Amino acid sequence: MQTNPTHTSLVAVGDSFTEGMSDLLPDGSYRGWADLLAARMAARSPGFRYANLAVRGKLIGQIVDEQVDVAAAMGADVITLVGGLNDTLRPKCDMARVRDLLTQAVERLAPNCKQLVLMRSPGRQGPVLERFRPRMEALFSVIDDLSARHGAVVVDLYGADSLADPRLWDVDRLHLTAEGHRRVAEAVWQTLGYEPEDPHWHAPIPAAPPPGWITRRTADVRFARQHLLPWIGRRLTGRSSGDGLPPKRPQLLPYEDLAP
Repeated sequence: MQTNPTHTSLVAVGDSFTEGMSDLLPDGSYRGWADLLAARMAARSPGFRYANLAVRGKLIGQIVDEQVDVAAAMGADVITLVGGLNDTLRPKCDMARVRDLLTQAVERLAPNCKQLVLMRSPGRQGPVLERFRPRMEALFSVIDDLSARHGAVVVDLYGADSLADPRLWDVDRLHLTAEGHRRVAEAVWQTLGYEPEDPHWHAPIPAAPPPGWITRRTADVRFARQHLLPWIGRRLTGRSSGDGLPPKRPQLLPYEDLAP
């Protein structure tokens, strides 16, 4: 991996993780690790261009159908691909199909960029992670294999202690906080070969007294009412949180034209 490279363009492909939920800005839009990464890269490369095709709720089949060919045609220096985790969280998941679709995506993207970036997604400590851990680790095994075969780099967020800490996850328990996204941006930055700005992004955050029983139960009730029940409702009706939403930044344009 080149040290302190100069990249002139970035295209991000994926779902809500890459869209930036839950790194909420004052205007109600989401920022997230990909935007933070683009800002850093733009500061080093005048005329830097950035596109973010991610849409929340997308399964790997939808990412392949709706985003991969568009990203490949852009011919960016760097393409990031994060997908498949939403599939693993469904009650029924055909892991062979997920593997085949990820393979299609990587085979299409890798020849059409200078550096393809894949990720082992972070997992929040708790019962959800334990329930779906075998599927997630099967997904990461596929990612590792595809990386080795196609010259992609893998950002290991799953192995980072800090990103497993519930304090870096939003109240929906599915998306990282602003601090979590900052750490992901740092992880990708370093994996691409840039000089670290935070060498300890993966280190556990300082311990704090656990919340009391009432606080935990209140949080559980709020989570169930505001996030779990709507999520179950979408699964039962075949809907997605991203239905009808356009890509975040659909064109590969100069970063300064996209920045707020």
